[in-house]
Amino acid sequence: MSRFKRWCLLPALVLLVSFACNRQSVLNAPAKEPREPLMSTKSYQKPTDEELKSRLTAEQYRCTQEAGTEKPFANAYWDHKEDGIYVDVVSGEALFSSIDKYDSGSGWPSFTKPLESQNIKSIQDRSHGMDRTEVRSKNADSHLGHVFDDGPKQAGGLRFCINSAALRFVPLAQMKTQGYGAFLFAFAEKKHWQIATLAGGCFWGMEELLQKLPGVIETQVGYTGGTLENAVYTEVKKGTTGHAEAVQVLFDPAFISYEKILLEFFRIHDPTTVDRQGNDIGTQYRSAIFFHNAEQKQIAERVKKRVNDSGKWKKPVVTALVPQARFWRAEEYHQKYLDKTPNGYTCHFARPFEF
Repeated sequence: MSRFKRWCLLPALVLLVSFACNRQSVLNAPAKEPREPLMSTKSYQKPTDEELKSRLTAEQYRCTQEAGTEKPFANAYWDHKEDGIYVDVVSGEALFSSIDKYDSGSGWPSFTKPLESQNIKSIQDRSHGMDRTEVRSKNADSHLGHVFDDGPKQAGGLRFCINSAALRFVPLAQMKTQGYGAFLFAFAEKKHWQIATLAGGCFWGMEELLQKLPGVIETQVGYTGGTLENAVYTEVKKGTTGHAEAVQVLFDPAFISYEKILLEFFRIHDPTTVDRQGNDIGTQYRSAIFFHNAEQKQIAERVKKRVNDSGKWKKPVVTALVPQARFWRAEEYHQKYLDKTPNGYTCHFARPFEF
């Protein structure tokens, strides 16, 4: 059954109201294929040359607009080691991560790969009597630098040699407030954070509630557990790809435990219905915990038994426990949907259960 044009009846104890939800009319736009890059700047309009000259320093303008090259070992980021990401100084589109930065000995910032490959384009450069590959940002068309094939072999063998003047650095602590929170997941291992991947019906309502838990750093919604590569909503909604709508929760175990997150998960959705959550019907709405390692599996087994044995849910818990599969981040209009649309569709709410 499609999620479009359906009614969600909340229990009388909580809210004696029913309402219709037509997601497509609210969004007023279909999903795009191929997938848009994170923090897409598809509507970006490059400033005029006069505006650029007033906004940029002379060196930034020379490098980004005139394909200039700054001096080695005399630029802002060649030896910069702080955690965070580097974005286009003109447009703000995400380009590189400190995780992929290394000291190439060249005197310029060097990276083994771009943060978002869709935000980089390559152009053959035969200037100065050399045959090189220039890299530019996709939307702002800023000259960034060049890419060479003499990078670390264990990291793919590429070296993106970039002008500091083409970049703006966003520190880790400011990534979420500046709109780059999705890239925080890449820092999980380095910062000793953890990720929980949970499916329990429409991911809009799940994300809204889970993101509010103290100790949660960031959340994102997407599709997992299916067979289709590069899963998109237009296919997943058919219920034929095997994917579940899921939420990934990035959290700091020093402040909240995986067990606590799972207990909340069992409060905010009905884990006793097969391939269904409220009036949302289909395999994409199944209840599942996608564990990332053996420890998470053990905790999930223990919590599921605890919830089942508590008798708070009057039917047996059917939540599946399965290994984490490839997670495909959903289209940007799905991310934090209920933050953007406060009166939007949801069937999720916290039950007053203590398991």
